[in-house]
Amino acid sequence: MSTESFNPYRMAQEQFDAVANQLGLDEATRDLLRVPDREMHFNIPIRMDDGSYKVFRGFRIQHNTARGPGKGGVRFHPQETVDTVRALSMWMTWKTAVVDIPLGGAKGGVICDPHNLSPREQEALCRGWVRQLIDAIGPDRDVPAPDVMTSSQHMLWMLDEYEHLTGRKAPGFITGKPVGMGGSLGRTEATGYGVIYTVREALSELGLRMEEATASVQGFGNVAQYAIDLFHSYGGKVLCVSSWDQTAQEAFAFFRKDGVDLKQLRSMTNSYGEINRDKAAEAGYTVLPGDAWIEQEVDVLIPAAMENQINRDTVKGIKGSVKIIAEGANGPTTPPADAVIREKKIWLVPDFLANAGGVTCSYFEQVQSNMNYFWTRDEVISKLDTQMTDAYFSVSQMAHRRNIPMRDAAYMIAIARVAEACKMRGWV
Repeated sequence: MSTESFNPYRMAQEQFDAVANQLGLDEATRDLLRVPDREMHFNIPIRMDDGSYKVFRGFRIQHNTARGPGKGGVRFHPQETVDTVRALSMWMTWKTAVVDIPLGGAKGGVICDPHNLSPREQEALCRGWVRQLIDAIGPDRDVPAPDVMTSSQHMLWMLDEYEHLTGRKAPGFITGKPVGMGGSLGRTEATGYGVIYTVREALSELGLRMEEATASVQGFGNVAQYAIDLFHSYGGKVLCVSSWDQTAQEAFAFFRKDGVDLKQLRSMTNSYGEINRDKAAEAGYTVLPGDAWIEQEVDVLIPAAMENQINRDTVKGIKGSVKIIAEGANGPTTPPADAVIREKKIWLVPDFLANAGGVTCSYFEQVQSNMNYFWTRDEVISKLDTQMTDAYFSVSQMAHRRNIPMRDAAYMIAIARVAEACKMRGWV
């Protein structure tokens, strides 16, 4: 892994500044959009199971709400940083804008390790997070969702606390809820499916057949698993996946030349997406170092884990066979690596377009919750496919028209939409 100093917020601002120059944004609009509208930092004291008390640090960053209520996940991670949350809130603003849904951008987090917390302690943390933010969140203000190491159960605890404090039912306050408790069918697979919808269209543009395509995927959480599922459904073959090993505190890659068996790998995976190395080896997988996923002779690379994974060091391992990179994770590619990818003429589908299926389906869940009327899974998946395909082509057409990378085109569309909303509101 690279030792370069990585700050996701600085990277997000650099990306914004470059596009702001291309769009010719005025100084006031730049000043407004390159930093969050508001930040909330707070402590969450929790009574632990052994009777002791521990204080956890929490955040909620609201980047921009010109186009609608804030939208963004809640992350539980021991290495969480404020700058990471700031960057992710900014990327959420662009993500909702590029797929043209009426929401803004926000993100939240708690510095903690759920592996070391009991269910009761996790519930207390969720309820404490909501209590600290009760005046700043809500269905018409800011709508949280699951993210890294949070689940539908965490969302339901948060919803219950919000409804308890406000004294009213508000199923649209939060998304990612369990199906049957206000959750939407199709939400679980939405982000991973959305990634593959963009891969499908990119392969078609390049004149390649999905049935003959191969891929390597970083990560084996929700996004990665459903991306693999749909990729296989279209006839493609995933040769390699990587997975974080909590015990070893490092990642490992799992390769099989005939393609991975998703059902088999799931049977040897825990709730955090960690594949059991011994069982995988027994099943015929070659266990490799974590960065080996990027070094495979495949057509498509899908980073679907964490930030800063394709950087100035790891990008050197990308083989000449790679034609498409679809960013399932947020901020997986650093600007120096981006430059190398452009030189290699690899078609890169940027994160806030490729993984926008999740927030799109979250929006669908909000709509259904607020109407108290729910769609079938087929309706949800069909609407998701249409929304993602339309967004992909609007970005692709601009990229071809201006002869610019997809990332720049996506940023130009998204930032222009948000800037226009700010101007129409009279903010700048």
